[in-house]
Amino acid sequence: MSQISKHIGGRIRNHRKNQGMTLQQLADLIHKSRATLSKYETGEITVDVETLYDIAAALHVDVTQIMDYQPERPFTAPISEHKIKSPFYQARKLYFYFYDGRYKRLKDGVIHIHQSEDGSQYEASLSISAVTPTGRSSEIYYTGKVVYSDMLIRFSFVNQYNSLEEDLLYIFNPLELRDFTEGLLCGISSSDYMPCAFRCLVTLTPQEPTEELKQHLFFTAKELRRWKKLNMLLVDNKGCR
Repeated sequence: MSQISKHIGGRIRNHRKNQGMTLQQLADLIHKSRATLSKYETGEITVDVETLYDIAAALHVDVTQIMDYQPERPFTAPISEHKIKSPFYQARKLYFYFYDGRYKRLKDGVIHIHQSEDGSQYEASLSISAVTPTGRSSEIYYTGKVVYSDMLIRFSFVNQYNSLEEDLLYIFNPLELRDFTEGLLCGISSSDYMPCAFRCLVTLTPQEPTEELKQHLFFTAKELRRWKKLNMLLVDNKGCR
């Protein structure tokens, strides 16, 4: 089976599960058998264009949220010499981590970056794995844009299931060579719609969900004292604390 069919099938499955829809329910909506839909989701059968649009309509998503496969190809580096040397400017895929104290869970996600069709800007998607308090697994999916500068990279994301939720992610571009950087995710809480911010870690390679990683994402007593003094929430780029 092709990687494209597997990717599209995975997107169909994720969107279906996120909406609490069974295979049979979706199959009935698109007038296909349960077995056929199952093969679409595993990538065993290539989905034709008309069926893709039927599935997108049944799931109430834009068809581009299903057909967002980006083949691996050399990344076009930004202009400045510093940017060319920086692995975070050249990365096509980044790994994202933050700790959610509401559920006492480490959460992770993957950021995919690609150039727009006309090559004038960079676009990105973010998928975050989440487990609800009832233990149900789901995936939150965002799309947006990327803006590069010498010191920072800014991502602006919109939740594809709730357009009210627009998040900003600022990460540092490390001046030294390392495979991780820190940042701040600013948005609204999905449970009570209150403005919130999380310290996050963005890496070039996947990380194990260790206690050390979790501790790295906690705010320290020293930081809390500093914020109280300045009346401002700040995240630095020291790399370790």
